[in-house]
Amino acid sequence: MKPTGLIFAFGAAFYAVVTVVYFLFTREVIGSILLLLTGGMALIIAFYLLYTIKRLGDQPEDSQVAEQDEADPDYGFFSPHSWWPLPIAASAALAGAGLIYARWMIALGAIILVLSMIGLVFEYSPMEYGEPAEGTPHGH
Repeated sequence: MKPTGLIFAFGAAFYAVVTVVYFLFTREVIGSILLLLTGGMALIIAFYLLYTIKRLGDQPEDSQVAEQDEADPDYGFFSPHSWWPLPIAASAALAGAGLIYARWMIALGAIILVLSMIGLVFEYSPMEYGEPAEGTPHGH
């Protein structure tokens, strides 16, 4: 994680320099802002990775001589057959089309997007009386 964090930190510094040079040569505000925001996003990722590696310590991914079986095999639970990404993508496309055609499409897309995201997040949430939902790793 540390080399990856340093790569993103280099990217943030690179975009900061490119932003200044771009603005000085073109005096274009929008392009400069976009370059600055790109550097800011790289800085956020670099900060997260470098902060996390301080908290976790050295990982097998950081060692040149580490073996594959030294890595943590548990990456979490990922739904094998969820349909929720489909309405999320469709509602995001609807909201995006609303930027071109009509404001009501943005509102409708945003409402459906929020409901779809709630469905995705709570797809495997515990049911009433504290029982795990069916299909979860601890379910029936």
